[in-house]
Amino acid sequence: MAQHNLGTVLSFEFIRTVTKGRFWIGTLSVPVIIAVVFGLIFLSNTTTGTAAEAQKSAHFSISYTDASGLITPADAALFGATPAESPDAGIKAVQSGAVDAFFDYPAQPESTAVRVYGADQGIFQNGKYAAVAQALLTHAVEQKIGSPQLSVLAAGKVQIETVTYDGTKESGGLGSVIPPMVFLVIFYGLIVLLAGQMLNSTLEEKENRVTEMILTTLKPTTLIAGKVIALFGIGLVQMIVFLSPIVIARLFFPEELSLTALDLPPLVLDPARMTIGLLILVGGFALFTTTLVAIGAVMPTAKEAGNFMGVMMALIFVPFYAVSLVISDPQSVIVQIFTFFPFSAPVTALLRNGFGSLSLLEAGIVIAILYVGAAVMLRVAVRLFQYGSISYTSKVNVRTALRSGSRRTVADEPPTTAGR
Repeated sequence: MAQHNLGTVLSFEFIRTVTKGRFWIGTLSVPVIIAVVFGLIFLSNTTTGTAAEAQKSAHFSISYTDASGLITPADAALFGATPAESPDAGIKAVQSGAVDAFFDYPAQPESTAVRVYGADQGIFQNGKYAAVAQALLTHAVEQKIGSPQLSVLAAGKVQIETVTYDGTKESGGLGSVIPPMVFLVIFYGLIVLLAGQMLNSTLEEKENRVTEMILTTLKPTTLIAGKVIALFGIGLVQMIVFLSPIVIARLFFPEELSLTALDLPPLVLDPARMTIGLLILVGGFALFTTTLVAIGAVMPTAKEAGNFMGVMMALIFVPFYAVSLVISDPQSVIVQIFTFFPFSAPVTALLRNGFGSLSLLEAGIVIAILYVGAAVMLRVAVRLFQYGSISYTSKVNVRTALRSGSRRTVADEPPTTAGR
């Protein structure tokens, strides 16, 4: 009977949620927004790159003065530039419209800024003046060097590949950081989208005043466990939806989303770090789910519970205030506190796991804290729901509820705690 009731709760909670239009609107909005943002970034990068190249080869009338002696008449002629009598004359020529731009090269351009003057053609179009002034000086310097190889080296365009080792094993660098960090992104997405559902999972029955009727056929443990497991199923559905755009894009647009196109190093999947990340994700999600369910069991209305949800949401963002410290000095006191404090542990531990600073011992301790904390909070949620099942108009006294553990205590209390 208990298993039958648990299955009933699971199917009811899961189907009720996934058949709501607002659930799919909220869930699908995430991959849609991601797809739109990536599309805009790709389009913007393509347009910007084309425009930048066009600016370097833009044609307009130019005059110049060169106190450095680097630019020869042949170099200037290649860009259609003509010498000006003086800087003042060059500026006046721009102001009168005789030329479009005037470049004033100083005696020491390596330490003194090149002054560029041009006719205003809008913020973006004005960038072509500096681009051409730079191109002219670079061309002149290359001609002075006289060697294409030395010119490339002098311009700092040499390609450098860095290989680092962890003992005798080659480390993955940035390529090993990205895969474990996916778990952090999923954790944030699930908590942000499901926090309200977690909080209202027990509040809805209390506000509808049907908890007494439900508890005549269900044990509180079965009811709360069913709701928590249903929330896990809903989270799994959302996780699959979140990852679907990446899978689809890789199948149909492999070249556009290749790591080479994104200028990313090859990804390195470390089995240990990926396993740790998955365990922390599940444990952290379980802890926050059971905690929010417990808060919902205490509060009489969703409005009052919303204040506590804000506190819970703040806890998962606190580690980001010290993210530079988490990365640069993971053994500092504040990072250690964030790592082992249950409600900041998921984010901090996932960050450290991604950057490779979370040892196996620390990972084991964090995982134990999260799973034990989730089990404790599940028990607390059951106890609070059981005690406060008919406290429709007032908040449940947590201390009294945990000491009691029996609905009989509620019946013995003054009638003011129950709805009239």
